[in-house]
Amino acid sequence: MTMVTTPPTPPTPPPPALPVRDRTRIPAGALSPMLVRLAAERATGVLIRERGALYLADGQVVHAESPDTPGLDLLLGAHGVLDAEGWHEAFAQAGERGRVGRYLVDRGRLTTGALELCHLGALYDAAYFVLEPSSAPARFRYGAAHWLGPVHPVSVAAVERETLRRRALLHRIWPDPAADEAPLARTSRPAGPSVPPRQAAVLHLVDGRRTASDISRALGRPAFHTLVDVHRLAAAGLLAPDVPPPPVLPPAHPAPPPLPDHPGGLGDPDHPGSLSDPGRLGGPGGLGGPGGPGDFGGTAPAAPDAPPAPPPSAPREWSPAHAGEPPRDPAEADPHITLLRRLRAALEAL
Repeated sequence: MTMVTTPPTPPTPPPPALPVRDRTRIPAGALSPMLVRLAAERATGVLIRERGALYLADGQVVHAESPDTPGLDLLLGAHGVLDAEGWHEAFAQAGERGRVGRYLVDRGRLTTGALELCHLGALYDAAYFVLEPSSAPARFRYGAAHWLGPVHPVSVAAVERETLRRRALLHRIWPDPAADEAPLARTSRPAGPSVPPRQAAVLHLVDGRRTASDISRALGRPAFHTLVDVHRLAAAGLLAPDVPPPPVLPPAHPAPPPLPDHPGGLGDPDHPGSLSDPGRLGGPGGLGGPGGPGDFGGTAPAAPDAPPAPPPSAPREWSPAHAGEPPRDPAEADPHITLLRRLRAALEAL
């Protein structure tokens, strides 16, 4: 009786691991070593950079400002949270004391949560531009305070981490950074009905003159949110930065004018009297070869397929264009010597 054995069942492979967000720690000072140093010493003041300023209190960021982003007053007014009259009143009453934020909350103009939410959005929005790479030196003014007053301080590490995250996001959507600062123009591709309303509002304001920052102020939106829409529209081929072409510079060493006796000029390879003809520079028939123009008693033999050399014209009188060639009597001038001297003057003028 034959025994039938069942092969063992192979082990079931484990399920694939779920994707885990990269939690690699960002090195301190990746964006601004000076900012990290000020945070370590718990400094209070304002760090001024090329594209804005960061206000610190006890080493933490309490506010950020940049000309590339709409201010907190514009963001609050665009969303109907606070009208212009209430903002001007708070600034006039508490601006000198640096308590505008607290004044708005105490007078019931804003709730604490609404103020903190809008303030954090404006802070991260401006910090993104302030911490852009720059070759201009930064400076810090100790003791300076912002008129808004402390609302919700943020650590320097959190500001750097959020700035780097936003840079990576824009690069993933559309890696060309030219659209961040240049005027934007629409392309010939028509926008379909699939464009979301937020992006359609941005595309409506693209006119070849406005930048992304201009559009963010016109819409009353954070500048970074507008950049996200701009990069998505650029990836869809609906807009592009209107960058002017680089200027055409003149050549560093302009070519010398052609010699009057040889219409082809010094650099014409088809002319038997040009310098680019190998027979004129060396070897048989060259300047130093037998029978060449360097041998004042003979003439250069022409190539088999080359056209016959034109007869030498009458030598011209000396002019400033032939500096280095002294005036000569035309009746006594040898045509070969005259040609050689003109070639030498042209070469010295290069």
